[in-house]
Amino acid sequence: MNELILPFNEIQQELQKMQDFLEITMSEEASEAVQRGNDLAVYMARSGKLVADAKYHRDHKLRSETVSQLKEIIKLPPSVAVKFIDSLMEEENRIFTWTERINRTCTHQLEWCRTVISKAKEEMRNFNFGNQPY
Repeated sequence: MNELILPFNEIQQELQKMQDFLEITMSEEASEAVQRGNDLAVYMARSGKLVADAKYHRDHKLRSETVSQLKEIIKLPPSVAVKFIDSLMEEENRIFTWTERINRTCTHQLEWCRTVISKAKEEMRNFNFGNQPY
């Protein structure tokens, strides 16, 4: 296997760390949003790689399971064969879906950070404008 591809069990460990981070509720403090946004940008890049690695593992198992189950698959109607093969890769499909969802969640949370920062900037602008002498 390519040494650049993370082993399957390590993908799961990394995903759990990211999941724990993503489940933390952020306050509406701009400074926290900036820090969280910086962390999210890193997680977004890392989770993108994990998506590719999880897909690699899923595709690798798909090939091996298809070959090993070929006699059974040939007997099945095509739609049933596809479901049968998917059932053989239950864990790989779960991890692949999880990596995609983490990546998307990072994107959405990063947008929320931008919103919080924009709100703080607007409030500061309005406060400074309100203190202007007439």
